[in-house]
Amino acid sequence: MRRLLLAVLISCSAAVHAAAPVSNIAGDFASTWDATRELPMAERVAAFRKNVAAKYPDFYSAKRLKVSEEVYDRHIAKFIERFEAIRTPYLDKVRAFDNELPRNLATFSKTFPEFRLNTPTWLVHSLGEMDGGTREFNSRVDLIFGADMMAILHANDDLAPLFHHELFHVYHHQHFACDKGEVWESLWEEGLATYVSHAMNPGASDSELMLDFPQGMRAATEANLAASWIQLGQVLDKSDTALYLELFSTKTGNSALPARRGYYLGYLVAREAAKTRDLASLAKMGCKETRTLIESTVRKLSKEGMQ
Repeated sequence: MRRLLLAVLISCSAAVHAAAPVSNIAGDFASTWDATRELPMAERVAAFRKNVAAKYPDFYSAKRLKVSEEVYDRHIAKFIERFEAIRTPYLDKVRAFDNELPRNLATFSKTFPEFRLNTPTWLVHSLGEMDGGTREFNSRVDLIFGADMMAILHANDDLAPLFHHELFHVYHHQHFACDKGEVWESLWEEGLATYVSHAMNPGASDSELMLDFPQGMRAATEANLAASWIQLGQVLDKSDTALYLELFSTKTGNSALPARRGYYLGYLVAREAAKTRDLASLAKMGCKETRTLIESTVRKLSKEGMQ
């Protein structure tokens, strides 16, 4: 699969909304996998490092993941071994990407007309890390889509909610950069992106909005909503990693509350805020105003949940 470098990503009838390069190296993983399938695993890992990882060393980095090269090789091998099971939907996502990104960029720009995608954008095999997200490398923020997790989590989904969610993160970062690493910031960033994705795709399923990951997350959070609000209200200004992982990843830690519930709680906060503000206003709120809004909204929703 060729590596695509696109300077303009929307149709000729629309204004230019993208100027950053888009690099599609997800297909290189598949072609390398095919070419080495009869080789010993050590040689397959070496081929991956040469043919794929070398094209994006910032992302494919043992140092970034804070592991040794030996551990990283085992990590690579694990996903080489697992690839055959997702090969067909994976290649479907790779083939669709060149149309999906410009199409969804165009619809996103109808809601946020001033947006320009000036962020380097990649389609990769993420080695299980993401369906989509941003990562910072030496003060440069990249937008990254993972064809592997798109194939696993969104095999039959409409991809518009995912693209709109991730494009909104890029847009929001231009206006909201508090960078204290506290819970309320992540709650707002992820909750608002989820709400915007829903607002732009009102028929989207929980799967498409990633509110059912891990499976049953939304229902489990709703069943524990009162306790979830109380706990959230107590940790808004906390910044420890374990708490972040509990709220925004699949790691439950020591909590009896549902993993990754921060996405749904943040969505509910943003939905409440949207009753009195439009999407553009929400996206451009400053740190102080946002922190005050979140605290009052969490308190309000907590009281409602107790009634």
